[in-house]
Formats: sequence, C-alpha cells, structure tokens
Amino acid sequence: MKLRRTTGLVASALAATVVLGACSGAVDTGTGSAAPAGDGSSAGASGEIPRPAACDAEEPFIAVALPNLTNPYYVAMKSGFEEAAAANGMTVEVQIADDDDATQLSQVQTMLQKDPCALALNAVKSEPGAAIVKAANDAGIPVFTVNVGIDPDALTAQSATIVQYLAADNYTGGVQGAKMVLADLGEDAELKIGFVTEPDETPTVIRDQGFEDTISANPNAEVVASVDGNVKPDDSLKATTEMLSGNPDINVIWASTGPAAYGALQALEPGSDVKVYGFCAAETTLTEQYPGCVAQEPYVYGTKVVEEIRAWLDGGTPEAELLEPLKEFVSGETPGPGEVG
Repeated sequence: MKLRRTTGLVASALAATVVLGACSGAVDTGTGSAAPAGDGSSAGASGEIPRPAACDAEEPFIAVALPNLTNPYYVAMKSGFEEAAAANGMTVEVQIADDDDATQLSQVQTMLQKDPCALALNAVKSEPGAAIVKAANDAGIPVFTVNVGIDPDALTAQSATIVQYLAADNYTGGVQGAKMVLADLGEDAELKIGFVTEPDETPTVIRDQGFEDTISANPNAEVVASVDGNVKPDDSLKATTEMLSGNPDINVIWASTGPAAYGALQALEPGSDVKVYGFCAAETTLTEQYPGCVAQEPYVYGTKVVEEIRAWLDGGTPEAELLEPLKEFVSGETPGPGEVG
C-alpha cells in the first residue's frame, strides 16, 4: 500500500528525486537501488578522459576538496585520501571549505593553478558543485566525485562532465533502515514518522526515497513531518525539538545522516518512547531508544577514489559509478570511529 504523506517538504524531496532520475542522474544498480551519478554527463564510460601532463610526474598530485572537518565522516575520509596517496606513490592537497560553496569553488580554482593530475570532489552541495566540475573541465583536469553527487541538471547547464561517482549505496541504506523499523516495531504497527534530513543533497534525498518506498509496506505508516537538520548536530537538535513540539504523536524518527541521528537523540527526553533509526551517529552506542542504524565507511571511500585514479593512470577504465554496501548495527552495538553516517 502506498505510504501516506502529510507534509509538502517530503513530497518536494521525493519530487526532486524523480527529477534527478529523469535527467539520467540515477541509474539502476540491479538491486532496486538508485543513486545520482551524473552518468549522463560522465566521461568514464566513453574513455574520453583528459590526462594532464602532471599525471606523468614521479608522484602525481591529486587535489582533494572536502566540505568540513567538524563531521567525523570527513575526518575519516581525509585520512583515507592521505594514506592511500602515500601507498600509491601520489601526493594530495586537501582543502576544507567550512561548508561554504563559494569557498570551495575558490579553493579548487587555486588548486587547479598547481596543475593537479585529478580532482577528487566531495561537494558541499549538489547543485553548486557543478560549477566546480566545470572549472576543472575548463582546466583539463578529470573529476572524480565522492559521497555527494553532482546535480545532473546543473551539470548539463554547465556542459560539465565527471569521470566517476563513488559513494555508499544510499537507496539501499534507506531500505535497510526501513526494514529494521518493520522488523522491530511490526509490519502493521501504527507509525507516525518524522524525518530529520537534508533536502539539498542528493544522497539524503535518495536515502529518504529508499526508506519511504520500503516502509510503505506497512499500511499504518505515515510520515507526518520532515525537517532540515543541515547535516549538523546542533541544527538537527533544534529542528527535531521543533518537529516534536508541533507533532507530539511522532513515535519514529528517520535520521538520514549521522549528525542528524546524534542531534535527534539529544532532542529526546529521558524515557521517551520515540525510536530513532537512521545513518549511524559517530561512535554512539545503540540502545532501546536508538535500536538500529546503517553505517558508511568514508575512510574506505577516500582510499578507493585514490586507488581508482591510480588504476586509471595505469591504463584502466574507471566505472562511471561505484556504490559501496552499508554496515548494519543494532541495540547494544557501537559503530567504530570509521563507521559513520
């Protein structure tokens, strides 16, 4: 049965997902999952990848652009890039944008002047990231994107292309979370669900889609509110508090990022009957109140991007999209430092 929705924000987020899919931004992975990859604007499948002269240096230089280091996710990813580069005979420069799109564009433009072999980009936001890809394209530098997909419409508008998109299998992550809820609470339980999400990033939209598609198997499941946690614990705490105040009947929270899960948990009163499921909060033990989460491995993602660039330099053809599986954790377990949402 189709899941009932009562908020315009949820409907808008789902509409955005449909638009992304219609614009060749989502591809079928063969498991019912989809993630934005910019595959319609990817150079990976065609082999038309620019190879800067800098790639023939003894230690090729890779430019890396990340959103922040306040989220443990990016701390782990940064380590992955740096350690994999050293192991693969490369050097990296990692720039941190402090969650500012304009700052990230400026940082990348500066790194492009240093003649990198490639750009590894985890954009702050999906749509503004297209301008960064275009800047690299204009400089003849191939772009490998990670985690945050670049909006396909924005890529088309910029006439920009990427080589590869590597990330968690976000749709399946949402599916896994919903299955945990159904298994724990019952396939016909009365569920009043609130989302703490980020509607401006393609991974979270895709996660929410996977969750909604799966939780709809319960005819008594209803999404009653959706708020923007901005992928920050404090913002998520505030947004969750306001959401619960306006919707006291909520009994399940779906948090589609680790910071959202952490903030949502902080917003709950001791002894609250509300259950939080989502992408894992960093090193936070799961409890009866926080019964299930799925975890990414950003250290691995940083490592694999470097390895993909190394394989390309050695003559390989990068796949346009690589989706990584997510680990599951349940009550009593604690995700490790590199297992985060």
